[in-house]
Amino acid sequence: MIPVQSKPEYPDFDAQVRQRGQAFLQRNPSPNSREFRKHNYWTMALGNLYEAYDRVCAYTSRELTHSGSVDHYRPKSKHPHLAYEWDNYRLARQTINARKGESEEVVDPFIVQQGWFTLDLPSCLIKPGQGLSREIRSKVNSTINTLGLNRDEGLVGERCSLLINLADGHVTLDYLNQHYRFLYIEVVRQDVHDSLREIFSMQQNGGE
Repeated sequence: MIPVQSKPEYPDFDAQVRQRGQAFLQRNPSPNSREFRKHNYWTMALGNLYEAYDRVCAYTSRELTHSGSVDHYRPKSKHPHLAYEWDNYRLARQTINARKGESEEVVDPFIVQQGWFTLDLPSCLIKPGQGLSREIRSKVNSTINTLGLNRDEGLVGERCSLLINLADGHVTLDYLNQHYRFLYIEVVRQDVHDSLREIFSMQQNGGE
C-alpha cells in the first residue's frame, strides 16, 4: 500500500448518491445488509471513482482493468451515516473489498505514509517498514493479514512475475510506474533494478 491522495467529489455526487441515500436513512436509520443492497446508490459513483483514482486499487496499488468496487472505508453496517459519503469511499478490487468486510483494523490509504509497507525480496511478501512505532506496525500487519496480501498466492505470484519480467527486460520501470506503483517505488527505493536477476536466481538455486 502507498499513500493515496483524497480527491474531491464530482459535481453530480450529491444529487446522484448523497441526497437519495440520506432520504433512505431518514426512513430507516439502521439498515441491515439486505436493505442496504436495495439502496446501493454508491454504485452510481463507481465510474467517477475509477476516473478520480486513475483506476488504481487503493489497497494493492494495482491498476484495475475491471472488477473494481466501492469500498466503504468505515463499514456502512457500523457507520450508516457514512454510507453515502464520497470521502468514505475507496476504490478497491472486489476480492480485497470482500476480505476487508467490516474490519476497522485496516490502514486508511488516505493516511498511510510512504515506507509503512515494504517489499521483501525474493519472497515478494509485503512487510512493515523499519522504524515504525508499535501501534503503526501492528496496524500494518493487521492490514496485510486482513486483506490477504501475502496469503493470496495469486497476488504474491503476480508481484514476483512482474519483477522477473522486469529483470528479463519484458517490462520496464515505466510500465511498473503506470500499472503497479508500489512495486515501482520499492524497486527504486531498494535500488535493485540491476540486481533482480541475481536475486531471483539465488532463490531458484536455494540461496547458494
